[in-house]
Amino acid sequence: LTLLAGGAAAAAVSPAAAQSVLKVGSTPTGMPFTFLDTKTNTIEGVMVDLVKAIAAASDLKVEVEGMQFSTLVASLTANKIDLISAAMYITPARKEVIDFSDPIYTYGEGLLVPASDKKDYVELADMKGYTVGAQIGTAYVDALQKTGLFPEVKLYKTSPDILADVNAGRVQAAFADAPIMAYTLKQGQFPNVRLVKSYKPIITGSVGIGVRKSDGELLKKVNAGLAKVKADGTLDKILAKWGLE
Repeated sequence: LTLLAGGAAAAAVSPAAAQSVLKVGSTPTGMPFTFLDTKTNTIEGVMVDLVKAIAAASDLKVEVEGMQFSTLVASLTANKIDLISAAMYITPARKEVIDFSDPIYTYGEGLLVPASDKKDYVELADMKGYTVGAQIGTAYVDALQKTGLFPEVKLYKTSPDILADVNAGRVQAAFADAPIMAYTLKQGQFPNVRLVKSYKPIITGSVGIGVRKSDGELLKKVNAGLAKVKADGTLDKILAKWGLE
């Protein structure tokens, strides 16, 4: 796929409108929403299956490209990609910069602690004074820092980095997308990490597909396609395929 050449003519046309194939930014970590399948070297998961289904229902063509979560919004606004399809919450702060499709799936943060820690945590105050962790670019970072409960909120580039530190006991607790953590821990790679079932999330959000604010027509097509895959049961089948309800 060739990006538009520079110049006034290119600047006057939206890349999404001018390109026959839309570039979709996704992430190599975030199972089951998105992840890198090392056997095929392609990004797979709920949001990949969904954006392809939406494209098929809307007569669009898409090409999925992997990149770090923290770079997705900047890549979209810089016209390096045309859509974001990842485990990205629709938040007021993000909506100031980009637009989102209608909500797709709703969930909250999960609390991760070392498996040796058996305490039934319920709320953030139960961990006052702990060193905790969260992923850069997620809605959890600001929320944790603003509580004033934690002397340090360690920042990580990826969720596997978070899990590795909890697994090794380098951080007392961490917060990340609950369904992603549940799915990942079931794979057995981090035996010394526990997802705390008693914990009640405070940052519940809905995932949506990100679109540039200048691409209103594309957003309409995405929402129309999303409505179709919701109505015909395709979305439910995709969620079930990846162990979500």
